Amino acid sequence: MGAGKSTIARYLKEKAGFDLIEMDSQIEQDTKMKISEIFDQFGEEHFRKLETDLISEISPNQGYVISCGGGVAMSQVNVKAMKKAGKVILLNARPETIYERVKDNHDRPLLENNKTVEYITQLIEKRRPYYLAAADQIVETDNKDVEMICQEILKI
Repeated sequence: MGAGKSTIARYLKEKAGFDLIEMDSQIEQDTKMKISEIFDQFGEEHFRKLETDLISEISPNQGYVISCGGGVAMSQVNVKAMKKAGKVILLNARPETIYERVKDNHDRPLLENNKTVEYITQLIEKRRPYYLAAADQIVETDNKDVEMICQEILKI
């Protein structure tokens, strides 16, 4: 959620030649619905099941960069599938940085009516233990450009 996953994943695809699976985009393509529509019509639980189904289909060691949605690591089933597929890299950013990145975006259902630094902080703190448990490596994205972040990832 605003840490730079999609941006970094696209850059790694373009510059390093990795195949990219952008989970939210893939779910939208598969369902022919926007993520916000899925949330509105079927709820968050249904969306999380779609994430689990998708990540379970990904074969390990295929040279993919997988850009997961911010809630994927909340499920142990998803974490197991991610670790089986390869290295899990957590992109970390301060709540203030995330706010600046998402404040004008309307494609984030969990933030749509809660776009404040305070709410983002609460959400990050709630998710942090899951993120840390899932991560093989952590890359800080604050005050770094895309190329710097990607170079750091490619060294892992």
